[in-house]
Amino acid sequence: MTRYAALLRGINVGGIRIRMADLKDVFTGLGLTEVRTVLASGNVLFESPDSPETLEPRIEAALTERFGYDAHVFVVERSYLERVVDAFPFDETREGWHSYVVLVSDPAVLAQLDTLADGLDPQLEQVATGEGVLYWQVEKGRTLDSVVGKRSGSAKHKATTTVRNMKTLRKLL
Repeated sequence: MTRYAALLRGINVGGIRIRMADLKDVFTGLGLTEVRTVLASGNVLFESPDSPETLEPRIEAALTERFGYDAHVFVVERSYLERVVDAFPFDETREGWHSYVVLVSDPAVLAQLDTLADGLDPQLEQVATGEGVLYWQVEKGRTLDSVVGKRSGSAKHKATTTVRNMKTLRKLL
């Protein structure tokens, strides 16, 4: 059995409300084991012998059927999340800043997001590329109106990106 984290994009924000008990029911109904939700922002820990490539479409279809929305899910091994967290390149204790990881499923989109680095004001935000992720640190209060915030949260990237703060990622380990 492999230990996984499913990271759901866009639930309990923007009108898509899902109770964590109902979310857990979907996962257990798919035959996944050791299912546990973390926080109320679409993070599910579970175990399965299947691959992420098999799990993602099954989970997305089940969520879409049960809750009636266009579900987008990232299924990653928890060992991968450990590597991502361990490699965070910025000072997480920086006063007045948020530390995030943008998980990106499409290498071309990651390359596009990485090109933003040259035009960023380092007094407001900074980025670095990692293993399938864009590490991002932004001044508090600027997340949604920042360059990276606008781009990674755009409808164009809805199916290929999801953002988690470092505190949440640490809770998933």
